[in-house]
Amino acid sequence: MKFPFYFSQKIAFAKDNKNNLSRIIIFIGRLSVALGIIVSLITVSTGIGSKNAIKNRMADFAGAVQIKSENASSSYNSATLNSAALDLKALKESPVVEKVQKFVTVSGIMRTEQNFAGIIFKGIGNDFDHARFAQFLTKGTTPKVSEKGYSNEVVLSEKIAKDLQKGVGDSIVAIFSRVDQSPLYRKFKISGLYKTDIKMIDDLFVLGGINHARRIQDLSSMEVGGYDVFLKNNGDLDADFPLIQALAGEGNRAEKVTDRYPQIVDWINIFDTNIALIITIMLVVVVINIIMVLLILIIERTRSIGLLKTLGASNSQVRMIFINYTLLIMIPGLIVGNAVGLGFLLLQKYFGLITLNPENYYVSVVPIDLNPLYIIGISVGILGISALALVLPSVLISKISPVRSITYN
Repeated sequence: MKFPFYFSQKIAFAKDNKNNLSRIIIFIGRLSVALGIIVSLITVSTGIGSKNAIKNRMADFAGAVQIKSENASSSYNSATLNSAALDLKALKESPVVEKVQKFVTVSGIMRTEQNFAGIIFKGIGNDFDHARFAQFLTKGTTPKVSEKGYSNEVVLSEKIAKDLQKGVGDSIVAIFSRVDQSPLYRKFKISGLYKTDIKMIDDLFVLGGINHARRIQDLSSMEVGGYDVFLKNNGDLDADFPLIQALAGEGNRAEKVTDRYPQIVDWINIFDTNIALIITIMLVVVVINIIMVLLILIIERTRSIGLLKTLGASNSQVRMIFINYTLLIMIPGLIVGNAVGLGFLLLQKYFGLITLNPENYYVSVVPIDLNPLYIIGISVGILGISALALVLPSVLISKISPVRSITYN
């Protein structure tokens, strides 16, 4: 074991430090490290957790990627997909794709005697992933659809159902406009209610049988408006998108979920700025406190520094002793900070203690992402940056004269 590290261990864990005048400043240094770890862990875990939760909800509702016709307008009425150009078999067999399901969308109005709501009717087929959608269901069941007939069951969002004062088992009338602009009335039975906490989805989408949407759009039983593509890993969306785009075919286009709701993506990207800002502030606070601890330790142990130099220790060795000493002082703060921070995050993850207003935050409970890389990276990062920051103030040791320091009082 090298002399500087050995000696720093001896003085860091010596029993007489408990009654030393520096114990208060050491306590403050450890407290700042613990608070820095706690705040950094909470900031990173909740920030990244919120980003991932919102993106996953959008992707799980209607696919991480949608393939639809290039002629599709912004009116939500599906244009006919060029199915001949789409390599559907290769798409389904792609190693990055988990599920592909067809849809046809059409805009309309649902009304009661007291109120009405503008809707996007999304027609789903027999390949609909009922198990994936179950996470959004709050009451009832998803529609039982068939490609051969017309299913009158629909799923409404809790928001639409509340506005229309309807519930599971109730009937509801919807009005659509055909291609020739003539109105088409349909009576549906509400089979279930869903909630994604994403306002742009909950305010509009109603799920029902695809043949209703086909008839309104004057499509044949073989034609579709597009396909929802669900990936095995939503985190790889940007990397996997070119593969899906290449299979879309001429006349069709692929659209990422992040492009479908750009305003939401812009909002959650603010998390990156907030995370960077908060961590920077905490690093500055921790580094300042640790430098303060080092300077006080140097002043307090001036005589020891002089004695070490007299016995032949070089300036660099003495500097490393005090840098190691200060870093060892930080270890209890790191341990306590990680224990408290991770304890709080685990409580939030499994019990959802802190809730949010979904209209403002797109999630109803603060989500947590406990990535081991982030957890280890925060502790190692704070320790490493502190070690670098201590190099400059430790230069003060080289200015201390052995003769004067031994007689220092």
